[in-house]
Amino acid sequence: MASYLILTPPEGPDRDQASTRFIRDGFSWMAFLFPTLWMLFHRLWLEAIAAFLLQGIGWELMRRPGFFAAGIAILLGVHILAALEGRHAAYRHLVARGWMAQGLVSAPNLATAEEIHFSGIEAEPEENIRSNNWDIPSSPNNSPSRGGPSFGLPGYDGGR
Repeated sequence: MASYLILTPPEGPDRDQASTRFIRDGFSWMAFLFPTLWMLFHRLWLEAIAAFLLQGIGWELMRRPGFFAAGIAILLGVHILAALEGRHAAYRHLVARGWMAQGLVSAPNLATAEEIHFSGIEAEPEENIRSNNWDIPSSPNNSPSRGGPSFGLPGYDGGR
């Protein structure tokens, strides 16, 4: 079962909670396969530059005689580090930009995590648009100002 970190934006959650982010805590296959692109996609600019440079060093070492194992180790290290710690780096980046951590949910998938989290949030009560000071006479048809029902339309008391 996976854990999901829940973050809300700095200005607070939207009315429909659309801006709330769920970040899965765990191994990321996309970050393992494409670490630099994954970091660029998640706007981790400095980490992406560092990963790109380390991968370049690893590829250059692989070309040199006697340094093939060192190059593979550097490449594999970058890929594993991005896969294991990439999501945590994205979490830290969002928190540094003002996002607020709302909690942690354990669930088998994202849909269940969202359902668990949002079931604990009370819906905002709808505004009461009715007037509290209605002066409704008890028998509207006996009013001297009314000349009786008009055009046979039903009144607010249900009569004709």
